[in-house]
Amino acid sequence: MLCFGGTGVPIVLLHGLMGRARTWWRVAEWLRPYGAVYGLDARGHGSAPRVGPWTTEQFADDVAAALRTLDAGPAVLIGHSMGGLHAWATAARYPELVRAVVSEDFAPDQRGRTVESWRGYFESWPVPFKSLDHVREFFGDAGEYFADCVEEREDGYHLVADLADLYVIAAEWGRRDFWSIVDAIRCPLLLVEGEHTAMPPGQQAAVAARVPGAKHLVVPGSAHLPHDEAPEVYRGAVEAFLSQVLAR
Repeated sequence: MLCFGGTGVPIVLLHGLMGRARTWWRVAEWLRPYGAVYGLDARGHGSAPRVGPWTTEQFADDVAAALRTLDAGPAVLIGHSMGGLHAWATAARYPELVRAVVSEDFAPDQRGRTVESWRGYFESWPVPFKSLDHVREFFGDAGEYFADCVEEREDGYHLVADLADLYVIAAEWGRRDFWSIVDAIRCPLLLVEGEHTAMPPGQQAAVAARVPGAKHLVVPGSAHLPHDEAPEVYRGAVEAFLSQVLAR
């Protein structure tokens, strides 16, 4: 687990598919006044073991194990995309370990979607990238995020995660829904959705309606990465949420 600094309530950041804990460093900079900020590499990503099983329940168990090592009371979990799902599942399975959840742009029912629609896009990337500037240029508005998702090797820059593992992880989302997990969440919940999300429409608002007291925000102009694409709006929403949660 990567420690970003700060003291007090643990705030644990959970990245999205193909990311790693370091993708959160810009957010961690302003989170430190609210608590002790950590980032967790999910299995198959960053420095975590590249072994299955690749189920949502296993990822939640991994998060719970990491929280227990902190031994600092229930944590605030902040997750992007896949990390949002893992935060939901951890809150549902281990309510004693989770004080509140912020989830960013994930929908609980993507059944019927297959990784084949992504495979061609991922495999069209000009890997190895020639430089970090090449990464930033290729991904445009999401360039800074993807610059944190690659590592330098002898022939250039490659994704840290293995695409074959990512396909297996994402395939689960097309086979099952996660409404039962949503319905088991009892802690405060903030859902941050991009205006131009690639997720099925309406579902993140439906999550907020099903979890008592949950809040839902659609971030104008953003897509799947509001925390990078509209950082001030994202920050304002999260800080307001944390101020309420931590005052309890």
